[in-house]
Amino acid sequence: MDPLDRRRFLNTSAALAGVAATVPRWSLAQTAPAVITRDTMRPQMAHGVQSGDPSASSTMIWTRSDRPARLWVEWDTTDRFTNARRVRGPHLLEDSDFTGRVDLTGLPAGQSIFYRVVLQDLHNERVLSEALPGHLRLPASSTGKARRDVRFAWSGDTAGQGWGINEAWGGMKIYEQIRRTQPDFFLHCGDTIYADGPIAAQAPLPDGSVWNNLVTEEVSKVAETLNEFRGRYRYNLMDANVRRMAAEVPQIWQWDDHEVSNNWSDAKDLSADARYSEKNVPLLVARATRSFLEYAPMRRSADVESERVYRYLPQGPLLDLFVIDMRSYRGPNSANLQTSESDASVFMGQPQIDWLLDGLKRSKATWKVIASDMPIGLHVPDGKDAQGQARWEAVANGDNGAPLGRELEMARLLRAIKRAGIHNLVWLTADVHYTAAHYYDPNKARFSDFNPFWEFVSGPLNAGSFGPNAVDGTFGLQVVFQKAPSTPNTAPSGGLQFFGQVDIDAKTQAMTVTLKDLEGASLYQKVLAPHRS
Repeated sequence: MDPLDRRRFLNTSAALAGVAATVPRWSLAQTAPAVITRDTMRPQMAHGVQSGDPSASSTMIWTRSDRPARLWVEWDTTDRFTNARRVRGPHLLEDSDFTGRVDLTGLPAGQSIFYRVVLQDLHNERVLSEALPGHLRLPASSTGKARRDVRFAWSGDTAGQGWGINEAWGGMKIYEQIRRTQPDFFLHCGDTIYADGPIAAQAPLPDGSVWNNLVTEEVSKVAETLNEFRGRYRYNLMDANVRRMAAEVPQIWQWDDHEVSNNWSDAKDLSADARYSEKNVPLLVARATRSFLEYAPMRRSADVESERVYRYLPQGPLLDLFVIDMRSYRGPNSANLQTSESDASVFMGQPQIDWLLDGLKRSKATWKVIASDMPIGLHVPDGKDAQGQARWEAVANGDNGAPLGRELEMARLLRAIKRAGIHNLVWLTADVHYTAAHYYDPNKARFSDFNPFWEFVSGPLNAGSFGPNAVDGTFGLQVVFQKAPSTPNTAPSGGLQFFGQVDIDAKTQAMTVTLKDLEGASLYQKVLAPHRS
């Protein structure tokens, strides 16, 4: 974006919000202008606006109303809105918790898009909300030569382990640090909420002081009802830092376990968990899925699989992004030592593996980034099974030998990537609540039929800090850098909250990955030169 346009947008957004509802063109009725009433009588968008899943010619725009309303979006390529185009969105009703989205299409590739959202009260269609403004910059077209650099950020893990919105501390202020980097988009790698983590009004800190949480009824207990799952997303959007970033930076979401319950799989058993009165895990998954899809600013899949999370998002000639789903298709968490692939060892599932390989083969972008909700080679334990054997949550199984269990599927994927001649592949993830740079070296692996690659880990955003996790040797993971707390579940005020930043240079096509902390300080940086065919 032109710096002057950006400054003008930031300085005038509040004014635009008031003006847009009063100008004649926002009169949606044919015979009379909009009725201007007291703010309390207008539809409200207390949870702000979000954009998401940007492409060269489209983006999703999301909001939530406080009452039945029609969603309208107006957009232009400058903040003056002199050539504004208006798009009618859906009705926002109780069945979606008054959330809704519009897929803005036909947008000019690579341009800054300024938008404002207005709600039309369905009880009186002449009553309009104030307009809420937002901004984003679209990626360039994937065809042709790259003309500008690409920058994006990623992290995961929001409002976990009882660490919620502490307004006296500044709220979830890492979101403000991310906004200040002015990324083209922000990738949330999962654990967008902690449905299984009650948030209390206060939590003690090691120095004797107290962490004070903003608390709502829905976050004070584990989520069981549909309203309680929805309430977790409403809670995060109560934070001013989250809303401010969401209005300026497009987001790309994926999910992991805490959107439902810790380490959920077909093996999840809540019968002994006294916090839950609802023990039916499939029902909890259904409610969690509904609320995630309502609040994520993502483009939904076709009705053939309407709840699908994995998707392909091209970001211009320098970058193709593949968002995968390691949660929805997995078999039960187990000892993870199966000697052949089966329903018990499945992790991503064959349709998703086929989709990913096909997309990677077709990709013409310089860099292919796989957004993963879990790391490949770290031990992520899930307690013990009935026989007292260690049970595992991710790919690794602690065996350090030839691939077994879920490692079989991963080995097959990595082998296929090598045989297809696919290069410039980077994995990004969060999940483990610390930050790290991993290099997978076939020369140091028990399974070596793959091209070497990097995996970068960053998080949490606003949750307890943990780690570092033990390393599995099957795929030759080498820890090049890591930063983790000395005490498990360190509060956000301990400063060990992390995000990553990726920059791709349009001229050299080099990718620079920087791991950053809560204050935006650079902890580690790796420059990756592209492989040339």
